[in-house]
Amino acid sequence: MSGAGLSFVLGRVIRGVVTVWIAVSAVFFALRTIPGDAADAMMGQQMSAEGVALIRRQMGLDQPLVTQYLTFIGDLLRGDLGLSLAIGKPVSELLWQVAPFTAVVVLGALLIGAGIGIPLGLAAAKRRNSVIDAMARTLSLTGLVIPGFIIGILLMIPFSVWLGWFPVVGGGEAGDIWSLVYFGTLPALAGGLGMAAYLTRLTRATALDLMREDFVRTARAKGLSETTVFYRHVLRNALVPIVTFVGLYAVIMIGDSIAIEIVFSRPGFGRLIMGGISQRDYTLLQSVLLVYVLIALLVNFVVDLLYTWIDPRTKLSV
Repeated sequence: MSGAGLSFVLGRVIRGVVTVWIAVSAVFFALRTIPGDAADAMMGQQMSAEGVALIRRQMGLDQPLVTQYLTFIGDLLRGDLGLSLAIGKPVSELLWQVAPFTAVVVLGALLIGAGIGIPLGLAAAKRRNSVIDAMARTLSLTGLVIPGFIIGILLMIPFSVWLGWFPVVGGGEAGDIWSLVYFGTLPALAGGLGMAAYLTRLTRATALDLMREDFVRTARAKGLSETTVFYRHVLRNALVPIVTFVGLYAVIMIGDSIAIEIVFSRPGFGRLIMGGISQRDYTLLQSVLLVYVLIALLVNFVVDLLYTWIDPRTKLSV
């Protein structure tokens, strides 16, 4: 690895560690400033004050806040995410159990969104003011105003209720990839159609702007065919903002998948988060956020690497 590449990786690692520390620390203190805690949520109104105090002591919630924080950071540095306060199981085990269900929705949505949005946006730009362009703009505008979980409900009616092609609820078998794909098709489609709407408009606008640039007119003046000019010069330069958007939407889609998973009653991160909020399960919520932050950092790192592949003139910088 070259010196510039090593500097880039080390810089990103340092920034990533600082980002993770700030994020988990902010959530740690924010959760504990909310009235009530896991002991109150578990025991409810029927438990005596002495009983609640006993449960709080067993959970370590009676310790000073600074002590709890230092214990949390120490466990995190050892790779120990702790035990779920509400369920009593290791958080890492719970995360591994639900990760396949959320991964199918997120990855499927990204593939569907990119597979529809990029070709449709390019076709609309290449045939500006045509019927294809009008249809692309109409469909993208419709997708922009309808949230993903509403699209999921609308998809359920024809494909699950009327035709019976896909299940209404559930996530499938964790060890069976085909079962995961089958149960995840409609949720992924619900998220992917929303992404396709944004990506269609971005691709169309970017391609139209590039088609007015001097280097495109120069390529045409050299006698290159319109197809060659469009795909070799316009599309290649349009990939930079497209890749940036896809990377950003990958992080957004993880959050959007929570609502979609709730609509389809899937056993993913959405169910963990809702259970953690209702039970004031600090340990679980902190760990889920940690996963989100790590994924966001990884996606940004991959996007930066893709920049250098799309345009070799791009230099890696911290």
